Amino acid sequence: MLEKRELAVQEQAMEVFNHLAASYNIVTISRIRGILSEELLTQAVDAIQSRHPLLNSRIVAKSNSFWFETGADKIPLSVVKKQRTEEWEELVNEELNKKINSNKNLLRVRLLRIEEEENICYLITTIHHAIADACSCIQLHSEILTNCQKITEGKAETNIIHLPQLPSIHKLLPNSLQGFTGEIRNILYLLWLQLRLFFYQPIHLGFEKSVPIESRSSGMVHRKIDSELTTTLVNLCRQQKTTVHAALGAAMLFAIARKTNIYKIKKTCLSFLSYVNLRPRLQPQISNENLGILASRILSFHHLNKYSNFWNLAREIKQKLEKGLAKGDDFTQLLASKTITLSFVKNPYQYDASASLSNIGRVNIPHQYGQFELEEISFVASQGALAWVFCAAVSTFRGKMLLNFSFSLPSISKERVNYLADDVISIIYDVCNQK
Repeated sequence: MLEKRELAVQEQAMEVFNHLAASYNIVTISRIRGILSEELLTQAVDAIQSRHPLLNSRIVAKSNSFWFETGADKIPLSVVKKQRTEEWEELVNEELNKKINSNKNLLRVRLLRIEEEENICYLITTIHHAIADACSCIQLHSEILTNCQKITEGKAETNIIHLPQLPSIHKLLPNSLQGFTGEIRNILYLLWLQLRLFFYQPIHLGFEKSVPIESRSSGMVHRKIDSELTTTLVNLCRQQKTTVHAALGAAMLFAIARKTNIYKIKKTCLSFLSYVNLRPRLQPQISNENLGILASRILSFHHLNKYSNFWNLAREIKQKLEKGLAKGDDFTQLLASKTITLSFVKNPYQYDASASLSNIGRVNIPHQYGQFELEEISFVASQGALAWVFCAAVSTFRGKMLLNFSFSLPSISKERVNYLADDVISIIYDVCNQK
């Protein structure tokens, strides 16, 4: 049973965003070969709700703050039928724009059946970002499919082992970020951020149509990179002494620069937001099976002109990310998250990033669950509130890279993001095939 506690600052920021154009909730999508029935999936979902204390919780407003407390409703589960395989994206877009009723529950599940492919279905979950990050969402899908396998094989667990409740993230942070010292570092970080934004004034995609937050919605564009090109990119990044994350970031920044075309006239600054996994950086380390928002972000600034080199930019992104991690900027930014969110609410036409990337890399979960085969798995966070940011969520599974580009409508049109997504893939293809 969950012990009632106040949401930490980062968790509170996610609850604020949940009420702003249904933003920042995480949608996870699995393509499964095998016939999942509603009854089977219901049993599997009931088991995970019993096992995870945060899935038995809800969020209530109290004393000018938000609190976790027990008493969540049963996780809602619905079955949807679509004619064509491609229509899974329509359902994901629907989920991206549906607020989570956090005073009732923090997760919902949908099963999509495809009429033209009877043996294919999609498992789609939408979870409140206050209780999960991408790594734990991927693991949760694996746990659901494991439960389905055990039930079909007559090995369903009768005595479910309940996971312990994690302490507030603040209690897991290094001592240097606790108490008064942490408050000082928080103030200094916010001051540094404001000075950097004022000094660099990074460009962004701009508004095709300017509307208030409550009129914004989230969209998604899906792309894939086949296993051959993915392998080539991984090997080439090693040779160039950089990372896949940095290479993808460089491609996104070049795509924005080419679309705005300013970089050909003068040196242009863009800001890049890298999401980082805190789990291996905490003491003790936290497993992916424990739900929680154990991720943060690091912001870096980069200059481009018409002579800029792709691999130089990728190496620079990698170096600035490593420098930020060494300084503990990921922890400091976590403490500042609510202040940044409330500032954004007051100034919804300002944000610090030109582009953002959440890349969880190679997904280390099984692909076979008895009679069920997991063919693809990816994730995306709703971005309705963040008007001009070009966002990508990336996972690599069974050698293939899956990219979900999210954006805010009508601030940026789907046609424009389709163009940008194609340009990112084209840039990756070109650098991988240069002689």
